[in-house]
Amino acid sequence: MTDAPYQSLSQLLLRIKERAELRHLSPRTIYAYTSWVRQFVGFYGGDPRDAGRREVEAFLSGLASHRKVSASTQNQALAALLFMYREVLCEPLPWLKEVVRAKRVKSIPVVMSVREVEVVLREMKGAPQLMALLLYGSGLRLMECCRLRVKDIDFDRHEISVRMGKGGKDRRTMLPARVSDRLKRHLLVVQQQHRADLKQGNGSVELPGSLAKKYPKAAWDWPWQWVFPATSLYLHPESGHRRRHHLHETVLQKEVRRAVKESRIPKRITSHTFRHSFATHLLESGADIRTIQELLGHANLKTTMIYTHVLNRGGLGAQSPLDRL
Repeated sequence: MTDAPYQSLSQLLLRIKERAELRHLSPRTIYAYTSWVRQFVGFYGGDPRDAGRREVEAFLSGLASHRKVSASTQNQALAALLFMYREVLCEPLPWLKEVVRAKRVKSIPVVMSVREVEVVLREMKGAPQLMALLLYGSGLRLMECCRLRVKDIDFDRHEISVRMGKGGKDRRTMLPARVSDRLKRHLLVVQQQHRADLKQGNGSVELPGSLAKKYPKAAWDWPWQWVFPATSLYLHPESGHRRRHHLHETVLQKEVRRAVKESRIPKRITSHTFRHSFATHLLESGADIRTIQELLGHANLKTTMIYTHVLNRGGLGAQSPLDRL
């Protein structure tokens, strides 16, 4: 990518998108980066190449002091600016490496007890309930569950293949036997819907990377369809095809919030809490910590070790002196 002048903000954002796709960044990361660059340009009010250390630090500081964003959000904004200057504008700006990153607060994850998981799941219904069962039974992240495709489910081996998870990594995790029959029935309904879409000249889905060019007809094939498709179609502007996206993550998030409210459990429970509970309950049942690391897809064992601090018996397996009285 050269540093040839661009005529507008839209051209700059397009270059960032093209460069990010070349680096195989996820669509959500690309969206976040372009959003932060747009906000920075609006804050600065001029060409980013004319901005200096003071302007960048002022922008990042304002995120924390005025908008009260989290440390991870502030660091994401910094990463977006680093990407723009290094990869698109080809201006390394050595001082940008020295900009202080916000320090993330290390917190212990919220975990439900087995009884609380049962109560919350009982309050849920439909596809969101089935998705929550997979979050808890397989340790999936929210978007990993939303983006499951039919080919990723292996009923014979009781496995789920997670494609392009966090960090762009693939992994395999368990498919709970308890949910298999229900998932099969769900897929029969989805397949009927897919066949109906095909009869109407629709039925294609978005394919990862450049697979659409390599396999032009794969987008209509059953194995590539979403396990949890959206209820309505949308018009894909580039191809002109009417497609069905996967179920939006907010559908599950809203259902979890409603179920938690109905269950009256006094904890801050989100869809990600099911994943935390999956890891903790496996650890409590005697599962090996490295096995749990592989199932969760953690690159570093230290990330998985956080769950040793939320066990019922304490991080070191020690007994309280009060319980010995």
